[in-house]
Amino acid sequence: MPVYKAPVNDTLFVLNDVLGLERYNNLPGYADATPDMIEAIVGEAAKLSEEVLFPLNYSGDQEGCLRHDDGTVSTPKGFKEAYRAYREGGWLGLAVPEEFGGQGLPYVLHCAVGEYTSAANMSLMMYPGLTQGAIAAILVHGSDAQKQTYLPNMVGGTWSGTMNLTEPHCGTDLGLLRTKAVPQADGSYKISGQKIFISAGEHDMTDNIVHLVLARIEGAPEGTKGISLFIVPKFLVKEDGSLGARNPVSCGAIERKMGIHGNATCVMNYDEATGFLIGAENKGLNAMFVMMNEARLAVGLQGVSIAEVAYQNAANYARERIQGRSLSGPKAPDKKADPIIVHPDIRRTLMTIRAFNEAGRAFLLWTALKSDIAHRSPDEKDRQAADDVLGLATPILKGVMTDKGFEHAVMAQQVFGGHGYIEEHGMSQYVRDARIAMIYEGANGIQALDLVGRKLALNGGRAVMALFKEIGDFCEENRNDEQMGFFTKHLKKGLNDVQASTMWFMQNAMAKPDNAGAGSTDYMHLFGLVVLGYMWAKMAKAAQTGLASGDSAREDYLKNKLVTARFYMERIMPETALRKVRIETGADTMMELAAEAF
Repeated sequence: MPVYKAPVNDTLFVLNDVLGLERYNNLPGYADATPDMIEAIVGEAAKLSEEVLFPLNYSGDQEGCLRHDDGTVSTPKGFKEAYRAYREGGWLGLAVPEEFGGQGLPYVLHCAVGEYTSAANMSLMMYPGLTQGAIAAILVHGSDAQKQTYLPNMVGGTWSGTMNLTEPHCGTDLGLLRTKAVPQADGSYKISGQKIFISAGEHDMTDNIVHLVLARIEGAPEGTKGISLFIVPKFLVKEDGSLGARNPVSCGAIERKMGIHGNATCVMNYDEATGFLIGAENKGLNAMFVMMNEARLAVGLQGVSIAEVAYQNAANYARERIQGRSLSGPKAPDKKADPIIVHPDIRRTLMTIRAFNEAGRAFLLWTALKSDIAHRSPDEKDRQAADDVLGLATPILKGVMTDKGFEHAVMAQQVFGGHGYIEEHGMSQYVRDARIAMIYEGANGIQALDLVGRKLALNGGRAVMALFKEIGDFCEENRNDEQMGFFTKHLKKGLNDVQASTMWFMQNAMAKPDNAGAGSTDYMHLFGLVVLGYMWAKMAKAAQTGLASGDSAREDYLKNKLVTARFYMERIMPETALRKVRIETGADTMMELAAEAF
């Protein structure tokens, strides 16, 4: 059976040594997040993840959810009790403002905890995960009355939330949606239509489910300009805050899926259900994108999470599985064969996954810190700069880390050989669960197009130039440091490649947009390689500082960190050159064949 141990020491290293969270005490919520407090919180999150959530992951996958004839849904055995433990621990409101029942702690800490809980049980954690996104949208765009009506119960976890975008005939192109909203005399709307792929759309773990639904008000403009966002609760809420009548919104079916079987992914039917406009008419996408951006970071987190738990199982198996002899001579002469971890190709597999996981964790927390600065800093200039980088980093984090999360789950499965293909060891589940993260909240091809088509040119390229400068300045500041020269040399080469590719787009994509589309995925991964390399260079510097200080308690950990950093620079960073060559071939051969030739 699978195993999982939350990487607490690595999280604390990133938060304290690499990011230096204590330097941000001027931000609301950070003064309370002392190193001791952070260690206590991540320790408790690890305990919850390992002891409560993880034991239900395999059984939840095998059992799945059940829809009953009355449209209600039962979650797998133990999910309700585990969710209750999560809710009662106050984890859902960790970073939510105190005025709505949250704890107001840093969002970066919420993401650190989220990695553990998602690694332990991705399907279960999608229920409160969708609620987080709905909370964010209501916080930003909801009226005061809507905030008071919905947020305290959602933050407390007694009510949950969803996001309803996709319809049978439209996914990414939301301008095609048909769900309609008819205004009523009392200011409410009657919502009618069908939504599909709705995660946590119906379940038995909360008293109410607050659906956020995109719909078109009668007479609104066609396309995305005519879309509005509505709050459509499962149960209407009375003036005193108690639950009233059941709204005519129901689960028509549970989607039959490749993975995340423990999460109720529903077809939702709205039959003149009562809804309430959130934000302005025809500005629904503005409100929904608050949820989308929050969700995209959370999905990038899932990519890191699944790759981490898959890696841990593969490493354990490699240490125990006896097969063949080392190429350099027996390493376990008292046994009939050596453990497979002696073989270079197994090491290549494990080191590759490890190098991405540790850099991905740092990238995730670095991005979450940018979010905190963007939303909490008292300095407008700092807020703007952080928001610029946050917007640029989000599609990279979502696209790269979920592509790699799936790829590395497959690589970890390969370590098991045939045993990875059967269900007994649980590796099949990680492969199946990881696959969805590449698709939902904007398929990764869309993330790449968003990066190249929108984010690069936004505000005259202000964000990309700022990030290039940040990485370039780091290289220059550490170039003459004898210990850092190796890392900055490789990082600077990758930075040169991404800068050259950016310039190539500027010169070749305006007149021929297909060039941008043809190179977008390679560019996203090229940019990701460089940002992850930047994370490794920062971690290498922090590790060297720790060793120089005589930190004997972490000596082995810090030395291992430097070995993994060198592996990334030597074996992985050179891929930037390949990506650059692909980008510069343009779109000609890609677009030459007629459609009927495929």
